[in-house]
Amino acid sequence: MIYLIDGSLESLLCAIFERFERKPEKVTLRLEKYYQPDAFSPVLHVHKDSKKADRVWKGLQDKLDKGWMRRFYCTFLSESAKAYLSLFEFACYIFSNPSGAEANYGNPYVLEVAQTARKVEREKHRMEAFIRFQHSADGVFYCGITPDYNVLPLIMNHFKNRYADQRWIIYDLDRHYGLYYDLEKVEEVSFTTKEEKNLQTTTLDVQADNENLYATLWKDYFKSTNITARKNTKLHVQHVPKRYWKYLTEKMGI
Repeated sequence: MIYLIDGSLESLLCAIFERFERKPEKVTLRLEKYYQPDAFSPVLHVHKDSKKADRVWKGLQDKLDKGWMRRFYCTFLSESAKAYLSLFEFACYIFSNPSGAEANYGNPYVLEVAQTARKVEREKHRMEAFIRFQHSADGVFYCGITPDYNVLPLIMNHFKNRYADQRWIIYDLDRHYGLYYDLEKVEEVSFTTKEEKNLQTTTLDVQADNENLYATLWKDYFKSTNITARKNTKLHVQHVPKRYWKYLTEKMGI
């Protein structure tokens, strides 16, 4: 039996509910956007139902501590088909065994969830460390990002607390949505294709007058504190991979 989901967390939780409600002999999970029908495999299109999803989520909370619930959520944010299948099998394993089953790293799905969550957490920390805002002429600080995983939900509180006195936008250009903080609350926003292109290209007419000055001062400071004799490019790239350099003011032009 193939269970088809749309990729949302609610649809994944509903698939887990259907697994125990219907008790099929064997189930495999597929994402609708990647699925190619065949004439031999029976298919169930999983319909979203908030009541069913809530029951499964509450059941997981009863079985797992907060750390494992966060790992579950982080793995979901990786957005990979393999991760969704691992979460499905992981949840079925947890519900079918006594409390403490999540400590069995010999189970491939327990291990996969733990490893995937670690990768997502690492990307979260890097986004928090490497994002550099640019000050626009209308007073909003903005940054367009392209993270490997959907980490916006994870970095929201960090930037809300750290930049509580500034209006800012962090926009995921790959997933076409972002976060906007208006000094009171954070809300989800989406832009048109043209507006997204403006985020990717820094233009003088949308920058604050002193933005170029700040950028120059920061680059000069970075150069002045750099000790050429101690330069270790290999170690530097390990800590700051090149794919993150596009976010760093001190790296622009390199």
